Amino acid sequence: MSESSSALHIGHRVVVTGMAGAGKSTFARQLSAKSGLPAIHLDRHFWKPGWEAPSDTEWRELQATLLAGEKWIADGNYYETLDLRLERAHTVVYLDTPWWLCAARAFVRGLRRPAGTQLPDGCEENGWHRLRDEWWLMWRVWLGRRSERERELAIVARHGSHATLYVLSSKRAVRQFLENV
Repeated sequence: MSESSSALHIGHRVVVTGMAGAGKSTFARQLSAKSGLPAIHLDRHFWKPGWEAPSDTEWRELQATLLAGEKWIADGNYYETLDLRLERAHTVVYLDTPWWLCAARAFVRGLRRPAGTQLPDGCEENGWHRLRDEWWLMWRVWLGRRSERERELAIVARHGSHATLYVLSSKRAVRQFLENV
């Protein structure tokens, strides 16, 4: 389903995914406010103190713990662990934001972090670090602009066929979805 004008039932566990810069965290916050489901922003949980990345095993174990609850909205584009989120999901929302808009958002985030963004515990704000990481994301978006969508949707088809999939391709579609939840 891509866009709808009738009331939506999203269940108690929602996966929000899409390209880096697609608006996943913003959408998850808005959906959380509308539905009352707690949002799990995976970017906040990925990094260990000092911006140290966890091992693959640590990351899978941490996500399994985070997703053990009965109600959640999990946003992130960690495709290597998307299967974990899909196992128990009732609904999957894929934000199909144009690659050029995702890249532009990464560029802007490199210059200034959006208001309300919470950093992972033990990770200090550093302008150079943010600039480097966000602008690297801009490059990653460019490289994956033709393949990332197909890869994620294939993972959803393989591991989340039991869940209802919504592909939202515009601000209007996002607005309608949120209005109809």
